[in-house]
Amino acid sequence: MGLNEADTRAKLIDPALHKIGWTDDLIRRETTAGTIEIINGKTKRKKGRTDYLLCLPVKERDNPLSIGVLEAKKEGEHATLGLGQAKEYAKSLNVPFVFSTNGYLFVAYDSFSEKVTEELPIESFPEPELLKKLYEESRGFSLADDNAKPLFVPYRGGQSERRYYQDAAIRAVLEKIAGKKEGWNRVLLSLATGSGKTRIAVQLLHKLAEAGHLRRALFVCDRNELRKQGFGQMFSVFGDNAAFVENKDPKKNARIIVSTYQALGIDEDGDQSFFLQNYPENYFSHIIIDECHRSAWDKWSVVLTNNPNAVQIGLTATPRKITGEKSPEKDKDEKISRNNIMYFGEPVYEYPYAKGWEDGYLAA
Repeated sequence: MGLNEADTRAKLIDPALHKIGWTDDLIRRETTAGTIEIINGKTKRKKGRTDYLLCLPVKERDNPLSIGVLEAKKEGEHATLGLGQAKEYAKSLNVPFVFSTNGYLFVAYDSFSEKVTEELPIESFPEPELLKKLYEESRGFSLADDNAKPLFVPYRGGQSERRYYQDAAIRAVLEKIAGKKEGWNRVLLSLATGSGKTRIAVQLLHKLAEAGHLRRALFVCDRNELRKQGFGQMFSVFGDNAAFVENKDPKKNARIIVSTYQALGIDEDGDQSFFLQNYPENYFSHIIIDECHRSAWDKWSVVLTNNPNAVQIGLTATPRKITGEKSPEKDKDEKISRNNIMYFGEPVYEYPYAKGWEDGYLAA
């Protein structure tokens, strides 16, 4: 009957990977929470998906850098059988290299060349150093570059402080910044409401700060409840280096400023004097715009245009052009959505509500 999938992993795949150089510290098992199902009125959570996640070697206490996913099939199945499924996992995990194996043979795919190899013996599986070289060539930067340092900064609170898609989103942002290609300092993330965009913002700023890249940052939103939430999470990481603007006090001694547009003095009538007088051009090295689909344009766009050299990161749940019946309000929404993409570029990572529900992180 042959080995089942679990035995194929333990007796064939793991020993082969270890022999090639993929030691246990370079392999993570990334697990989702699992889908919630309602059966006969009772809530039941299905077991989440666990994959081989291949990571590059790092120095002690550094953050492992995920670059590939490996789908394991039992020995009696074709090595190609899991490739399509593995491609979907790789997209969700934001890794470029995809593999599928039955313990004897494997096939490979990478998102750079978009080509699938023929079935190859597991003994010829690529070593970590080869994947590192291919990753660097395709991303357009060396992992030894100063620009890449934030990728290896450990998460504040450890790996348990993030979900897989948050890690994927953070890496996508840092990879674009490190690449220094055209438009490198404008980045858009699209994540469903409730998926933890503020947590992502905090960890991004933490990594940038620890790498020595952060001078002064602004986290700006359009509602007081978001400001309070943002400040609370920023303060938990940055302490007194984080402050929120209120009562016309610019908090210029703070390294991390949290504010609404209104508190910055940028009102609907177009009065920008408070902002411009207290925060001169390029005052901020990093700006994160929460809910940017409805707040980064028109009168309020001065926050971005007055800091052209800053890394500008837009967070939104709805980056796309809105469709449906035309109306003045729809026309306005479509213009904002269109401007979102035109200004920041296409999202470097997307985590839609449907995926969050499927993973079990978001309620129906």
